[in-house]
Amino acid sequence: MNEYLAEFFGTMLLILFGCGVNAGVSLNKSFSQNSGWIVIGIGWGLGVAMAVYAIGSISGGHINPAVTIGMVVSGDFPPEKMLGYVFFQVLGAIAGATLVWLHYLNHWKETKDQSTKLGVFATGPAIKNHLTNLLSEIIGTFVLVFVIMLIGTNELADGLNPLIVGGLIVAIGLSLGGSTGYAINPARDFGPRVAHFLLPIKGKGPSNWTYSWVPISGPIIGGIQGSLTYDAFFRNNFSVGFYFISFLTLVIIALAVIQNKRE
Repeated sequence: MNEYLAEFFGTMLLILFGCGVNAGVSLNKSFSQNSGWIVIGIGWGLGVAMAVYAIGSISGGHINPAVTIGMVVSGDFPPEKMLGYVFFQVLGAIAGATLVWLHYLNHWKETKDQSTKLGVFATGPAIKNHLTNLLSEIIGTFVLVFVIMLIGTNELADGLNPLIVGGLIVAIGLSLGGSTGYAINPARDFGPRVAHFLLPIKGKGPSNWTYSWVPISGPIIGGIQGSLTYDAFFRNNFSVGFYFISFLTLVIIALAVIQNKRE
């Protein structure tokens, strides 16, 4: 199996487990309905771990454009592979979301609320404010990429790394996920949102494209910030890119704080 196909299947598994737990907790007449945020957090974390275990030895188990792009910017991944990785990650996310739709085929018509159906597939803000929502996604993805790179500096037992990364996803979800649903992965949100838009889901409603740029741009900015921050402070490589992305992040923070005070 080549690296691109591995990223397709890895991301498909991530979304199958992740959106699958969303569906089980949210859709009517599911045995796991209303089992709560902790179950969702653990489901996503185990989904990441299983996906990385499945394809990590082939492609590195990125399963996330924010990770791929961040590693390219810091010089840890070949730039010529970036577009291929991102493309197949998005395709895998669409495929995984489609499998979730099929698996819960009987439950869509039993669930009347449109936002619940969309929430199975795509993220959304608990309090709608695009600037602060963007900041939440930046912080969450910064933590993801920065800590993944820090984890890589440890000597871990063979095969333990994916489980540690899965635990990191659980920690982010439980601690930082309550504001936006913690996409922290552009493919995780965009691919299932496309599936929601295309699939014949009874009474599904709109796919909320006006919000979709937040879980794409936020994770990309956060991923780049995380990788370049590691590069700067742990490799002593204070690049122009580090200063630029840090300035951009600070501007977003300032604007979010100013807007929050005005409201």
